[in-house]
Amino acid sequence: MYPTLGTTAHYAGYTSQELVRRPLLPVAATHQQWVAPLTNSSVGMAKAHISHGIRQVTLCKDGKGKAGLRLLAYDNGIFVSFVMANSPASLAGVRFGDQILQMNQANCAGWSTDKAMNALRDANGAAILLAVRDRPFERTITMLKDSANRAGFGLKNGRIEKIVEDSSAARNGILTDHHLLEVNGQNVIGLSDKEIGRILENSVRDVTIAIMPSKTFQDLTKGMATSLVRESMDHRCN
Repeated sequence: MYPTLGTTAHYAGYTSQELVRRPLLPVAATHQQWVAPLTNSSVGMAKAHISHGIRQVTLCKDGKGKAGLRLLAYDNGIFVSFVMANSPASLAGVRFGDQILQMNQANCAGWSTDKAMNALRDANGAAILLAVRDRPFERTITMLKDSANRAGFGLKNGRIEKIVEDSSAARNGILTDHHLLEVNGQNVIGLSDKEIGRILENSVRDVTIAIMPSKTFQDLTKGMATSLVRESMDHRCN
């Protein structure tokens, strides 16, 4: 069962009365019920692509000796928990949730947060070589918005709490207890639900979102100031 929310609340364009309050049932797949592109022709899908593959990133430091990212030890790995807007890390394409496998050819598995941040601080600012796995805890889902320009899910503080029955979100496998991280490749972490709703409303009809289990998101952002995330995190569209 989905949790009951206040009767006057609004979530991504929906009133709480419109949102699901019972388990969803499977819907027969007719032509009219296809709700997501079946090819990779979607612009949003291309921008929001998550490969889970490994890439090489070369970072430098700015004039203040900063690379512009925070690292966190989690599940015996090192993960990116924050990327500063317009920083060297942002410009190099480092993203929230990336896993740092190596730093200057040193394996990061088993490192503590302090060890990772100290290694980053002490590294030569001209070139820091990283081996990065693309956001292993995240996945993307592509949907088609309905005739009312809605995708079919409700947010509360960035967390997906409600799914509209028979909506595009329901048919494409959106899950509750997940945090919404990106819309068509744009980072929305720290933005208000209304701001995220406007981004969704202004997007093209086939919209691709990136989500992460809320427990993991909360662990990666624990202790981080809300104002820092809202005002300083990289929210640009990739």
